[in-house]
Amino acid sequence: MAAPKKGRSASAQSKPWRSLALILIAIVALTGGMFASGHTTPRLGIDLAGGTSITLRAVPERGQESAINKANMDTAVDIMNRRVNGLGVSEAEVQTQGRDNIIVNIPKGTNSKEAREQVGTTAKLYFRPVLATEVSAGQPPASPAPSSSSSGKPGDKATDKPGDKATDKTGDKDKATSGSSPSSTATHQGRAVTDGLKADSTPSTGSTGSTGSAAPNSSQSPKAPASPSAGGATSGDDSKLQAEYAALDCSKESVRATAGKGVKPTVSTVACGQDSQGQWAKYLLGPAGVDGTDVKKAQAVFNTQNGSGWTVTMEFTSKGAKKFADITGKLAQNQTPQNQFAIVLDGNVVSDPYVREALTGGNAEITGRFTQSEAQGLSNMLSYGALPLTFKEDSVTTVTAALGGDQLHAGLIAGAIGLALVVVYLLIFYRGLSVIAIPSLLVSAILTYVIMALLGPGIGFALNLPAVCGAIVAIGITADSFIVFFERIRDEIREGRTLRPSVERAWPRARRTILVSDFVSFLAAAVLFIVTVGKVQGFAFTLGLTTVLDVVVVFLFTKPLMTILARRKFFANGHRWSGLDPKALGAKAPLRRTRRPSRPAGPVDPKEA
Repeated sequence: MAAPKKGRSASAQSKPWRSLALILIAIVALTGGMFASGHTTPRLGIDLAGGTSITLRAVPERGQESAINKANMDTAVDIMNRRVNGLGVSEAEVQTQGRDNIIVNIPKGTNSKEAREQVGTTAKLYFRPVLATEVSAGQPPASPAPSSSSSGKPGDKATDKPGDKATDKTGDKDKATSGSSPSSTATHQGRAVTDGLKADSTPSTGSTGSTGSAAPNSSQSPKAPASPSAGGATSGDDSKLQAEYAALDCSKESVRATAGKGVKPTVSTVACGQDSQGQWAKYLLGPAGVDGTDVKKAQAVFNTQNGSGWTVTMEFTSKGAKKFADITGKLAQNQTPQNQFAIVLDGNVVSDPYVREALTGGNAEITGRFTQSEAQGLSNMLSYGALPLTFKEDSVTTVTAALGGDQLHAGLIAGAIGLALVVVYLLIFYRGLSVIAIPSLLVSAILTYVIMALLGPGIGFALNLPAVCGAIVAIGITADSFIVFFERIRDEIREGRTLRPSVERAWPRARRTILVSDFVSFLAAAVLFIVTVGKVQGFAFTLGLTTVLDVVVVFLFTKPLMTILARRKFFANGHRWSGLDPKALGAKAPLRRTRRPSRPAGPVDPKEA
C-alpha cells in the first residue's frame, strides 16, 4: 500500500470520527457543568436587567484644589472597582466622566444599599481613639436580644477567642473576662482586637461566654472623656467640642450627614455610628493615630480553631505597624470606652473594637460574632478606604430594564433575520453542503451560549447589548469560514478531481485563509477590549470569544464531517442537489495519467533498461 503523499495526513482522512467525538465530549461536559452550576442562562448587564447608577463628584479639601487630577481620579476608580469586586458584584462599571465625576453602574441583583455604602463612601480612613460614646437621645431602648452587626458598635457582647493573651492592665477593668459574671461594660465594648500572630497559642481560662445581656442604657453615662486638647486641640476648643458632643443627636439623618465631615485628622472630633441593635450612637474621638494608607492588607477569615468564626485580619505597613503599636499600647492602659479605637470612614464610625494590650507584631485580628458578609464588608473598607479624594454623591438613579429589554428584543429579531438569510443563502448556493454548514452554525451557537452561561459565575461576565451585537456579527464570521472551505473544494473539482482528493487538497489552502481571517478579527477584538471601557468591552469580548470558537468548530466539526460525507455516493458522485455537481461547476475532463510511449520491437539497449 502506497504511503500518503507529503502534506496530507492519513489520520485526518481515515479517523475524522475522533475529532467529532472530541467536540461532542466537550459540548456534553460544558453543558453538564452549566446545569450543575445552576446558572443555565447568561447573566444580564445593567442595560438589560436594570440596576443602580451612582454619580460621584470629586470635592477637593480646602487648599488642595490641585488634588483633582487624572492620577488621583484613576486611583479612585481603581479602588472603587476593587470595592465592588469585594462585594462579589459582577459587570459593574466604574469610570470617570469629565474632569471630576465618577459613574458607578451596578447591575440588578446586588444589594444597592450596601453598594452605595461601600462605593459612595469615598473619604479617607482613619483609626481614632474613643474618648466617650453613648447612644443618642430620643431613641427607644434596645432589645437585649443579641444581634450581629458589621460595625461592632456598642451593644455587642465581647467574646474573647481562645488564645487571646490580653491581660488586665488596670487590675479592675473587664471583670467579666476573668471569670466573674458578665458586666454591661464588657458587653458594651463590642469586638476585640488581638495580635493575629498570637492567635490560638494557648486556650484562655477566662473567656467570657455570650450569656451576658446588654444593659440597654449602659452607655448613657459614659466615662468622662479625656481632654481633647491633649490630641492637638486648644483648650479653647475643648469646651466647644464638649458642647458639640453633648448636643449631637445621631438619630437625625441631617445630623449624621454632617457630623465629623471635613475634620483634619490631627484634631479631635465627633462622629456617629450604628450599634448592633440598630441604634445610632455618638462618639467623641481623639486625633487619628493610624491612617487608612497604613493598612497593607485586610481580609475576612473563617477561624475554625478556636470557635471565633468569621474574623477580620489586618496587616500593616512597617510605618503603620509602629503607629498601631503606639496607639494600642496607650489604649490598653485605659478603661472602657477609652480602650477602644474607632475606624472612621467619611466621618462615620464603621467599627469600634477594643484592645487589652499593645499589638506590636504588625498584624491584628478583630473578632466577635461576625457573619461572613459583615466580615467581608469591614475588610473591604479597611483595604480600600484610603481614597485620594473626597467624593460627594450627586445622584443615585434606578435603571429599569424596559428600554434595554425592547432593544434586546429588536436585536434578537435582527439576529434571527440575519441567521435566516444566511441559511437561505447556503441552501440556494450550496444546496447539499448546507447539511454541513447549518449543523456547524448550531454547534457554534451551543458552545457560545453554554460558555457565556458559565462565564457569568466564573469571571463575572454579563451579557449587555453590545455583547449581543458581537454575537450577531459572529454569525457572518462563522459562515464565512464555511464558504471559504466549500469554494476551495469546488475549485479542486473544477480542475477535474474527484471529491475525496478535492477535500484533502482544498483543506490546507482553506485552513490558511481561515486562520489569517480569524486572527485579524481576534486581534481587532483584543485591541478594542484593551483600549475601551464599559459596554464596548462586552462587544469586544464576545467577538473575540466567537472568533476562537469559529476556529474550534471548523477544525473539529466542519472538516471531519465533510471528510465523512465525501465518502457518500450522494456527494461523491456529484448529485445535482449536492452542491458539488461537476457539470454545474464547469469542471474540466477528469485528470488521467499520461501513458508512456510503447517501445519498438527489437533488442533493448542495456543503458535504457
